Amino acid sequence: MKRVNPRLLSGMLPALALGACSLAPRYVQPELPVPASWPAGDAYLAQSEAALPAVSYKDVFRDPRLQALVEQALANNRDLRVAAANVAAARAQVRVTRANQFPAVAVSGSATDTETGGGFGQNGMSYALQGGISSFELDLFGKLANATRSDRDTALATEAAGRTVRLGLVADLALAWATYAADNDLLRTAQATATNARDSVRLSSARLKGGVAARTELRQAEQVLETANGDVAAQTAALAQDVNAIRLLVGAEFDRALLPAGIDEVNAGLAEVPAGTSTQVLLRRPDVVQAEYQLRAANADIGVARAQLFPSISLSALIGFASQSLSGLFDAASRTTTLGADGSWSVFNAGGRKANVEVTRAQRDAALATYEKAIQTAFQETADALANQGTLAERLRAAKAFTVAAQDSATLTEATYRRGIVGSLDNLDAQRSLYSARQAEIAVRLALASNRITLYRVLGGDQATATPAPAAAGPAQP
Repeated sequence: MKRVNPRLLSGMLPALALGACSLAPRYVQPELPVPASWPAGDAYLAQSEAALPAVSYKDVFRDPRLQALVEQALANNRDLRVAAANVAAARAQVRVTRANQFPAVAVSGSATDTETGGGFGQNGMSYALQGGISSFELDLFGKLANATRSDRDTALATEAAGRTVRLGLVADLALAWATYAADNDLLRTAQATATNARDSVRLSSARLKGGVAARTELRQAEQVLETANGDVAAQTAALAQDVNAIRLLVGAEFDRALLPAGIDEVNAGLAEVPAGTSTQVLLRRPDVVQAEYQLRAANADIGVARAQLFPSISLSALIGFASQSLSGLFDAASRTTTLGADGSWSVFNAGGRKANVEVTRAQRDAALATYEKAIQTAFQETADALANQGTLAERLRAAKAFTVAAQDSATLTEATYRRGIVGSLDNLDAQRSLYSARQAEIAVRLALASNRITLYRVLGGDQATATPAPAAAGPAQP
């Protein structure tokens, strides 16, 4: 039996204790590369909340029909399934990398029947059993720990990317829902205009036959009619496309009863989203969180590259049993023990390892710039949405007032036209103006809904969209 040298073992214990050493730079969260508070001025509303608490999409989108569609989308959307699978793969990769920090224990056994002399010699059986640790690398300089840390931060970045997908899905579905409502209003407006235009065409045709109107009057009325007919066809196609978009986002067929009748219903079910006064809320956006974890992973990669500049030491420990008889396999005399250590160090590789450190540093700098750009982009998106929010109330008031005035003008002009007081051109201009006013008002109402949806998206922080488990499309494959 070979005994373990106690001096060799005691000399390795301090090396084992050095496993916590890390050559990665100390991570310091960068400061925000944007102002500490939101812009102020005529285009912005005053924000009273110092900080914005995390909300659920149900707090913003209060219509039960939209909530039902969102729940269906969170269960069926294929982009979410891809994101969930990516998260699962990233988490598993962390476990794969982390396993390298621990010794792997293997056991092997054999039984051999030996025959010599062509069958006339001595025959015999031999048995052997061996187990132990083979080539366990000591993490003296934190290479394995930093590799694990890098993969863990990458997994967290992947999970944040999944939250970005979910946040965008909810916002895109709400916007498609609102767009359907606006297109439905536009379709009804075009149909009503076409109906009125038909009456004008009939009246102009009768006046032409009676010799009290010129042919140009009829042609102008027909222009208004055909413009409205074309808009009816276009809005019919737009509604069908809106349904297709919602079906794609939901990921399955859905009940048409969940669709809104008009844009006013949508705005009634949308809550205002405050932005707070501090831009620190941007740090909770999932795309910003993703960029920061990618920066952390790049920082850990520097530690991995630095550790590769130093020697690598591996331990091996084996204990085995060998015997001519199975009953004596575990006797003390049959046991053998081996403990060893191997070291390697690349003395010269033409500067490749040092260059690898420079590569990781450059990648860390790029990740830092990406993180700062993500915050700056988030600031711009939020500031733009706040600027719209501050002016939409006045735009909607003006649009409604214009529509009321256009409606009154069209009613009065038509009455005087039928009495022969004004010409057909005045009547047709009044109809066109009313049609345009109604379309513009619907566009502003849609912009109001879109602004609230955009604020929900750009401020992030929705805690109600938990990561779904990947849905199995069929039987598991081997």
